Amino acid sequence: MKIATQDRSFFGSTYEQKLQSLKTLGFEGFEIDGRNLIERFDEIRKAVRTTGIPISSVCGGYRGWIGAFDPEERAKAIADIGEILTYAGEIGAAGVIVPAAFGIFSKKLPPFRSPRDAAEERQVLLDSLGRLNERANRAGSRLLLEPLNRYEDHMINRLDEAGSLIREGGFSGVKIMADFFHMQIEEPDVHASLRAEASLIAHVHLADSNRLQPGYGHTDFPAYFKTLRDIGFGGYMAVECELAPGDGMQAYAEMAAYLKSCMTAE
Repeated sequence: MKIATQDRSFFGSTYEQKLQSLKTLGFEGFEIDGRNLIERFDEIRKAVRTTGIPISSVCGGYRGWIGAFDPEERAKAIADIGEILTYAGEIGAAGVIVPAAFGIFSKKLPPFRSPRDAAEERQVLLDSLGRLNERANRAGSRLLLEPLNRYEDHMINRLDEAGSLIREGGFSGVKIMADFFHMQIEEPDVHASLRAEASLIAHVHLADSNRLQPGYGHTDFPAYFKTLRDIGFGGYMAVECELAPGDGMQAYAEMAAYLKSCMTAE
């Protein structure tokens, strides 16, 4: 298992500076915004070669959502994600992280009733994933389907829900992105959920139970990392969290040391 992170302004302004900062701090990969990957691809590719720090994954940088209520917004998402997948494949990233949607509706907040019934929503997602599965396979990359918690999305909240869609569609280019923050809210048993979907988990997001950096909440990272080792997960785990108050670079150095100690704990 390897640790990665998303961007921070204090890492530097150029991608060589950013990746060198991560290397100094003890991180092993960089999770990049999709639009930046496209617009600054040559610079990023050169920085990867110079520093030896790879692009682990891609998060964001596209319009719309694959489960959007508006067909035009869904079409934008499919088009943009398809383009990003091509660049992700070329630079060797594990894939492009995609939830069904973010913030368009929640069954746990008013008005409670979705504009679509469950059957229609499933067909919409199967259609979007089918289209992007083809793009991912052509690009040599993967779409990383991310379940979000019930307050951020109403379509895919648990790992088994993501896995069910992937299996029904037979999508070889779609895998699961498991986020510990969302799993703390939605999974009845995080260990059991990781084991059940072991064959599909290709990437992990790290944040503590309160969305702060790992070590500042009550998430049992050593135990969860042991389960990941047990199921044979050897991919990247990317930090996606708020930082503790204070110096950002120091917080990142502490975070890298903490995560590595959790990975080696028995």
